[in-house]
Amino acid sequence: MNNARRNFIKKSTALVAATGLSAAFPNLYSIAAGHAQQKIRIGAIGINGMGWADLNAILKHPDVVCTALCDVDKNVLDKRTKELADRGIKTKGYNNYRDLLASKDVDAVVIGTPDHWHCLQMIEACQAGKDVYVEKPLGNSITECKAMVAAAKKYDRVVQVGQWQRSQQHFKDAMAFVHSGKLGKIRLVKAWAYQGWMKSIPIKPDAPVPAGVDYDLWLGPAKKRPFNPNRFHFEFRWFWDYAGGLMTDWGVHMLDYALIGMKATTPKSIMAAGGKFAYPEDAAETPDTLTTVFEFDDFNIQWEHANGIDGGPYGRNHGVAFIGNKGTLVVNRDGWEVIPEGDRMEAVPLQKKVDNGLDLHAVNFIEAVKSRDKASLNTPIEAGAHIAIFSQMGNIAYRTGKKIYWDEEKGSFNDTDADKLITASYNNGYTIPQV
Repeated sequence: MNNARRNFIKKSTALVAATGLSAAFPNLYSIAAGHAQQKIRIGAIGINGMGWADLNAILKHPDVVCTALCDVDKNVLDKRTKELADRGIKTKGYNNYRDLLASKDVDAVVIGTPDHWHCLQMIEACQAGKDVYVEKPLGNSITECKAMVAAAKKYDRVVQVGQWQRSQQHFKDAMAFVHSGKLGKIRLVKAWAYQGWMKSIPIKPDAPVPAGVDYDLWLGPAKKRPFNPNRFHFEFRWFWDYAGGLMTDWGVHMLDYALIGMKATTPKSIMAAGGKFAYPEDAAETPDTLTTVFEFDDFNIQWEHANGIDGGPYGRNHGVAFIGNKGTLVVNRDGWEVIPEGDRMEAVPLQKKVDNGLDLHAVNFIEAVKSRDKASLNTPIEAGAHIAIFSQMGNIAYRTGKKIYWDEEKGSFNDTDADKLITASYNNGYTIPQV
């Protein structure tokens, strides 16, 4: 090695150390003879549904490589390992996420497990020095969300929450129009998810644990109970032990934009009514029909969801409507338009979507990991926590059957029954890590 080359390497190494990049992301920057910047090495935990979709979006980035996969279902793990191998991507497989987090061959992780696992896995990933892309909703309780925010801050990790609509241009354009004031005074915002494809879940008996499934690890902090196929994989979201139904599944997406449009934070009160009106005798616990009202000083946000129906407001099965004195702006994943109130303003025809939100969200995450600029994230952990807590407040109002009021300073409701639901029940020796 000549002197010029040696001096270049010494100066470059010193620069990395001085800027703190090596400490913040020790595996990303390696300056030595014949070596350039290494790729970001991704490990994915929970790869059956959205975790797999998230990983594939991230792998489109040229500066990324997948090195590890983890799933408690060996059938899923083997399937995904083969699919990546067929694409020339060699990975190491893990049954237990803690073994993946201990790997020195992983710089950042994707968490696509059921909601009741998000908190523990995200906090432990931060403790292990990994950056995190975590699926929505961020946590399964108000207490979890607050602990997750504290962990990301304490361990100085880049954390992107999987609310990918925040990366789509047409949503940003719609919010700019709402903020322009052209709709006039907005008194009501409606957000909804009418999901016609969601059919009844027939009651099934408990059954033996499927071969290859580590059921105890799947349950984790949730209540110990016999294996039932209705509670496994996709259907877990309709049971309170693991998730919050459509309110936290779709609500975090739609209600997020209701809050963004109104520049709103904490509601004065929350009330909800609904139940299992479509499928009263099926296996699900969460309501298939729900109306929730979040009260603010001079406007309301109303959430609606209905299983088995596609005919939602304004002819859309999901969306957000900002109802102003001059007109109404309606936005969903397909685009946005403005419907005038008589002749009080001009109509705006449908402005269709122009991009792939998930792909852009993945790029946004990787670029933030590279730059260490958490402010550049489109859905930073604070935003994910805020909307998850907001949606959970709606579920708590439904489950108590009361109009409830939140005291931000005390971190509690005005009702003891509601306060009991602030923290998810942890079992089997699991506890939320102290941060």
